[in-house]
Amino acid sequence: MSVMTNDLMQRDANWLDDPFFNQIGRRFFGDMMPRHTLKTDIKEHDKKYVVKVDVPGLKKDDITMNYRDDILTVGVKRDTFNDHTDDKGNLLMSERQYGETSRSFRLPDVDREHIAAKMTDGVLTVTLPKLEASDRDDTIAID
Repeated sequence: MSVMTNDLMQRDANWLDDPFFNQIGRRFFGDMMPRHTLKTDIKEHDKKYVVKVDVPGLKKDDITMNYRDDILTVGVKRDTFNDHTDDKGNLLMSERQYGETSRSFRLPDVDREHIAAKMTDGVLTVTLPKLEASDRDDTIAID
């Protein structure tokens, strides 16, 4: 094989790395393709964790949360229906979205009695206060 042929074959072997092919599924299937839906920021401070989750267009009733075994889990469920009718009531298009997703984060030593959550402008903010060092008992008694 010539050097030029070998070079061309190597280029062809990477055709899927082309940006066009990276997004081809989205171009053909649009919103049917799964997306990373719960974009999240977590900041650790001395006395607390602050978790911010993007939840645009969702209501409080669409969100579930729990904290168990040092794991915070945030789940969302979307069930929407939009129809587009003209001024005569003729249905031009209808769109439905159904789905559930969740994310879990390991955040140890949280005072679960004082976890607080609020939602403002499509952002869910969860504040998880840390236990004081004196509240933790890591010792194990030997019988």
